[in-house]
Amino acid sequence: MIFFVEKTNTSLPLEIVFESSDLIAINKPNGLLVHRSRIAKDAKEFALQKLRDQIGARVFLTHRLDRKTSGVLLFAKNEEANKTVQKLFSDRKVNKIYHAIVRGFIQDQGVIDYPLTEERKTKEAITSFQCLQHFEINLPFGKHATSRYSLVELKPSTGRYHQLRKHMAHIFHPIIGDRPHGCNKQNKLWKTEFNMTSMLLHAKHLHFSLDENQVIEIEAKYSPAFQKVLSFLEEKNQSA
Repeated sequence: MIFFVEKTNTSLPLEIVFESSDLIAINKPNGLLVHRSRIAKDAKEFALQKLRDQIGARVFLTHRLDRKTSGVLLFAKNEEANKTVQKLFSDRKVNKIYHAIVRGFIQDQGVIDYPLTEERKTKEAITSFQCLQHFEINLPFGKHATSRYSLVELKPSTGRYHQLRKHMAHIFHPIIGDRPHGCNKQNKLWKTEFNMTSMLLHAKHLHFSLDENQVIEIEAKYSPAFQKVLSFLEEKNQSA
């Protein structure tokens, strides 16, 4: 079975997964930069500008996702809503759920409390996780006759740069396709065997309250690459 590198099709409109009078959210494709950045000078397409062009109106970015991460990306339609939602994020009142496919059999659940350095300062960083499924497939890796993976649900209570990627690497269950924090040997294996280079991290769900009477829940389906790998692992699984 061959996987193909997931490339952002710039000719397709963005998938809108939620919209209200004040907010709008998209399912950001893997590989699409959120906004213009000096770090990625090669990028010509940006989620912020594409959405503005698509709906014909100004929008404000309330939070960020890595270029390699797919999933729920939330925008505000006006400055007041933007300030409100950004404060919810900064006050840790937005529940964020990510799904990832990682190397190895992760334990059933746990909390990673491991500070990370940002702007030369060491800051608190906390992620809780729960294993959703284990997979063992007939794919030799190193001295092992098979390869093991886990589908894991991640809930960060802080929002540090590359937090989930660094935390999963810290507990020796790196996210497949993650560069530079992941496992180079696993990434090479998936590229060589399946031509798969996408990072398998997906922002699945956002949940927050704007006020006592307005609870917002937003969910985004898996990216094509994530779903294809997950289906493959489920089909070939020998651990059940």
